[in-house]
Amino acid sequence: MSLEAILRGSSSSPTSFVAFQSSAAQSSLPLLRSLLAQTRSRVVLCNVLYPLRVLVDEVPGERVDIIDCTADIPGYSDHGGDCRERLLSAVRVVEPSQPLTVVIDSLDTLLANLHSKAAVHAFLSAIMSVISTRPSSRLVVHALAPSALPVLAYLIPPAFSSSLVHITAHTPALLVHLAHSLSTPPPPLSPPEKFWNVFLPIASRPFDVEELAFGNAGEGSGASNEVVVEVLVRGDSGDNTGRRRKGVERTLEGWVASKAAACELNDLPSLRSIYTGKSPSVESATTPDPTHNMSFNLTLTAEQQQSRTQVPLPYAHTGGAAPAAQTSAILYDPDSADDIDDDDPDEDLDI
Repeated sequence: MSLEAILRGSSSSPTSFVAFQSSAAQSSLPLLRSLLAQTRSRVVLCNVLYPLRVLVDEVPGERVDIIDCTADIPGYSDHGGDCRERLLSAVRVVEPSQPLTVVIDSLDTLLANLHSKAAVHAFLSAIMSVISTRPSSRLVVHALAPSALPVLAYLIPPAFSSSLVHITAHTPALLVHLAHSLSTPPPPLSPPEKFWNVFLPIASRPFDVEELAFGNAGEGSGASNEVVVEVLVRGDSGDNTGRRRKGVERTLEGWVASKAAACELNDLPSLRSIYTGKSPSVESATTPDPTHNMSFNLTLTAEQQQSRTQVPLPYAHTGGAAPAAQTSAILYDPDSADDIDDDDPDEDLDI
């Protein structure tokens, strides 16, 4: 299943649960915005953290219900505990025959408000129980690593939802590091088994990825316009050809935020060095000339260079054969105090 098909929701086997994962090095919010813009089903959007303008480009129409929970802070608001009730009520009043998309913009903020992974799991399970009875409906959540990873681990297994799409945004600097430092470029430049065995352990350590992007040798998250998208799809039904889909499929795609469109990885400008075989330093900078703007000339003309090559060197053979190897010998002139009498070599010891 392609990334574009997932965002449009155009699939013969609709996925019940979609999780977007961001990190400090790269955000998946542009992809979530694209999903909201392309979804044609009824939408219930619960913004727990982000303002509405971050998630949608224009004022939602009649097909979008907004549940604004940004002011529902436990201990600081009078109605901090009713966000769950408001969202569940908005989900239940939608016609059962109408396709529904429920979006929660911040899983980590929801965890902080409810103070318990079990409470978040129970709340989302209640939403899933409603969605599972509706055709072509899905629950969409956005999670920020690493704070949301503990609760996301409860939602990924099939016990929560048999069908899953897990979309993770990665910085292009991660693929550049794998290609140039570990000689593991993305497929098809390297075998898929080798690449995923190297990529997944490193990508699962968000602090190491942040060091690649923001460390002394990093270049930030790259152009924020460019995103490397890891798409994991787990399905429980076949496609429209009657063939049964694999249990788990994992792919990498590119995303250009300014165009709101998916692309191949080699179409991202920040990854061109991987596919051209040149290091970023070769493409971006030239070696400085130390003789530039000097008051005297250190370079040679063609005639001077030719004359220089014709000068015989005193320490090299100028085209002739090397002299034959000669037997070496040690010549020793004995000193006056030396005892070179071989008759009694221990005479000087007075034994």
